[in-house]
Amino acid sequence: MTIKITFLGTADAIPTAKRNHQAILLSYDSENILIDCGEGTQRQFRKAGLNPMKLTRILITHWHGDHILGIPGLLQTLAFSDYNKTLYIYGPKGTKKYIKELLKTFIFANELKIKIEEVDGKFFENDDFYLESRKMTHGCPCNAYVFVKKGNFKIDKNKLKKSGLPQGPILQKLKQGKDIVYKGKKYFAKDLIYRVNDLKISFVLDTSLNKDIVPFVKDSDLLVCESAFDSKLVTKARKHKHLTAKQVGEIAKKAKVKKLILTHISQRYDKNPKKILGEVRKIFKKSYLVNDLDVIEV
Repeated sequence: MTIKITFLGTADAIPTAKRNHQAILLSYDSENILIDCGEGTQRQFRKAGLNPMKLTRILITHWHGDHILGIPGLLQTLAFSDYNKTLYIYGPKGTKKYIKELLKTFIFANELKIKIEEVDGKFFENDDFYLESRKMTHGCPCNAYVFVKKGNFKIDKNKLKKSGLPQGPILQKLKQGKDIVYKGKKYFAKDLIYRVNDLKISFVLDTSLNKDIVPFVKDSDLLVCESAFDSKLVTKARKHKHLTAKQVGEIAKKAKVKKLILTHISQRYDKNPKKILGEVRKIFKKSYLVNDLDVIEV
């Protein structure tokens, strides 16, 4: 099943006419997971032809305004629209307090079922996928996140046909990697199945360079990473606890990711965003810079 990622906002702290504040929607099966919710995110939903009522979870990287100021309006819209599920909101330390205070800043109409969790490490898992967070360094509590679709065993249809085994419940053990016996004959799982590897998507939004990034995003099929500064502004990047384009390329290379997506683009590159992309590609060729409303399928 395809994983679809919609980039609702790709700007950094100050939006431009072309780029809205940060927000990324990961859609998979019945899950619609929003990573950050900058100002104007619910209008971006409309522009993308997406329904916010299908949201299941929100992952907050940190509580700087450009990553969370769209939350009040989004929650109010869900309440007005009779959202009848429980909305799960995850974030770093302080998230429970900040959500509570946020809802005090205006008259919140209607009721909405919200469950808030402050997370560090693996915080959600089912049979199909799991979500994990790792602390980053940004001057305030801050998380990076990974979404991992679990690998499994699949039956080789051609080999199954040649084996003479019938369709039905007997194949369940094969799908679990177990050998089976049918009509007195033993069939070895290794001869009839193949392994589908985990699929890993990582999100690193706003952080300075630190030792935890590479091991956390290692072997990602897709790494989505902030890239707010070119390498000539390394001192400025360090001051504001951000990554430079060169550092992002080195992270992707060391972590052996398959594909790198650059977002959180500063207004200073509005007329020439390829300046950032060019720097990164000198180090890691499979790098791409996204615009608002771009969609990637994995």
